[in-house]
Amino acid sequence: MVSNLETLSLKTSSFTIQNPIQLSLSLSLSLSLSLSLSLSLSLSPFMASSKALFLLCLTLFFSISISKTLLFPLTHSLSKTQFNTTHNLLKSTTTRSLARHHHRHSHQVSLPLSPGSDYTLSLTIGTNPPQPISLYMDTGSDLVWFPCSPFECILCEGKYEPSATFPPPKIPKNSTVKCKSPSCTAVHNSHSSSDLCAMAKCPLETIEISDCSSFSCPPFYYAYADGSFVAQLHKLSLTVPTSSSPALVLKDFTFGCAHTALGEPIGVAGFGRGLLSLPAQLATVSPQLGNHFSYCLVSHSFNPEKVRRPSPLILGRYDEEEKRIGDKKADFTYTNMLENPKHPYLYSVGLAGITVGKRNIPAPAFLKRVDRKGNGGMAVDSGTTFTMLPASLYDSVVAEFDRRVGRAHERAAEVEETTGLSPCYYYDEKVFEVPVVALHFVGNNNNSKLKSSVVLPKRNYLYEFLDGGDEGLRKKRRVGCLMLMNGGDEKELRGGPAATLGNYQQQGFEVVYDLDNRRVGFAPRQCSLLWERLSKSNR
Repeated sequence: MVSNLETLSLKTSSFTIQNPIQLSLSLSLSLSLSLSLSLSLSLSPFMASSKALFLLCLTLFFSISISKTLLFPLTHSLSKTQFNTTHNLLKSTTTRSLARHHHRHSHQVSLPLSPGSDYTLSLTIGTNPPQPISLYMDTGSDLVWFPCSPFECILCEGKYEPSATFPPPKIPKNSTVKCKSPSCTAVHNSHSSSDLCAMAKCPLETIEISDCSSFSCPPFYYAYADGSFVAQLHKLSLTVPTSSSPALVLKDFTFGCAHTALGEPIGVAGFGRGLLSLPAQLATVSPQLGNHFSYCLVSHSFNPEKVRRPSPLILGRYDEEEKRIGDKKADFTYTNMLENPKHPYLYSVGLAGITVGKRNIPAPAFLKRVDRKGNGGMAVDSGTTFTMLPASLYDSVVAEFDRRVGRAHERAAEVEETTGLSPCYYYDEKVFEVPVVALHFVGNNNNSKLKSSVVLPKRNYLYEFLDGGDEGLRKKRRVGCLMLMNGGDEKELRGGPAATLGNYQQQGFEVVYDLDNRRVGFAPRQCSLLWERLSKSNR
C-alpha cells in the first residue's frame, strides 16, 4: 500500500496519503486536547532509510485507524411521468425483474432496472473541472460505466427525465486505458493482451516486443434485457462524497465511457466480485474499506409523494454498538458465498427453503449449491427489484399462501393481469392478515443441514394498495399482492443462478458483503435511523 511512497503531509487536522495508485484521502482529525499539529518531514541522503521507515509506520498507523469506515448516501427516486398508475409501475417492474433474471442465463449482461425501482449513488469524475454523475448501485455487475458527452441514446424516450439527471460529462481522449492493461483484458472477457493490441491496430513487430503503450484498449460491447451500449475504458480521478467532509478521491480510477446506448440512459456503479468493480478498485489501496461493505435500503413503497431519507452505504466495518438503535441490537445472520464459474462477479448463496406460516417448504437441491457449469444458487442482487424463485419452489410457496389466505379472501384476477404479481386478493378489513414468510439460507459453514433464517417483514413480501376508482367505473377496493415471482423452470434457468434475491425483499435489513470471510449477512434495521446515527458519528 505504501511502497514507493512519495509524500505525506499532516497539517492542522488534515490528512492526505499518496501512493502508487495515488489514493488521496482527506479526513478530519479530532483531538481531545484541541492540539494543532504540524509535521514536516525532509529526507536527506544519509537519513533516508530511518526516516522512510518512520514514515511507513506512521502512514500505516493513520491509514488503518482513520480509514476504518466511510459512509455514503444512496438515494431513490420515482418518476411521476413514467409511472402514472400503480398498475403501470408494478407491471413495468415485474417485467424488467423477470427480464434481468432470465438474461443472466444467456451470453448477455444484466443491468439494473429503470428509475423508480433502484438506488443511486452520486459521484464526481475528473478534476478539471470535476463533473457530477449519478449511477445505479448494483451488486449484480462488476463495472463502473456511464454516458459521456457527446452521448446518443436510442429509444430512450420516456425512460428518464433529462431535467432530473446530470448532463453526460466530457472525458479527455488522452485518459484511455492502454491495450496491454489487465483492465482491458478483464473488460474483454479475458482475451489476451496481444489480441487486444492487434484489435487496436498496434503493428505486429511492436506487439512482439510488448511495446504498445500508445495504443488504447478497444471499445467493448455490452448487451442486456432490452438494450445495449458500446464503451471505452478510461482512467481519471473519481470522487465519492461522504456523509462528512472532505470526500474520498480515487485517482486513476478505471471506468467505461459510453457515447452510444440503446435503451439505457443511466450508468452503473458495479459492486460485484470483479477486478473493475468499485469495491475491488478501492480494495487495492485500502483493503479494510473495499473488502467489507454493507447497505441498508429504506423502504420506498412505490410512493412518489413520500420524502425518504438516504439509505446508508457503508464501506468498512463499524462497531456494532454504533449501529445499535436505542436498546435494540440485532445480530447478523450469515450465509457463505458460493463460487459461480460462469458468473464469477455474482454474490451467490445457497437457499435451503422457505417457510410460509408454520409450513417449511424445502428448496430443490440445485438452489443449495452452484455446479461447475454455473447452474444453481441464489444471487443477492441490489439491481433487481422483486425476488425470483424457480417454478417448483414458487408454485409450492403460492399454493401454501393461497391455502391460508384464499379461503377467506377473493382472488383479484384482473389485478394480477395488470400488475404481473400473483396471487393478489381483495380485502375489506383494515389489517390484512397473512402468514409469516421466512427465507432459510444454507448455514454459514456451507452445511446444507444447518440453516441461517431471515424472517421477512410483511411489507417486504405483500404490497397493499387501492384498486379501482378509475372514472367511476369500478369502486375502490383494497388489494394485497405477493411480491415473489416465478423465475422459470429448471431448464430455463440453466447456465446461471436458479433464484435472485431482489432489493424489495432486502429493504429494512442491513445487508453486509464480507469478502474477507466470503459470506453475506442480514440484520433487521431501522435504516433511516441508522443513517442518522452513523452520519452523526462521522461528523
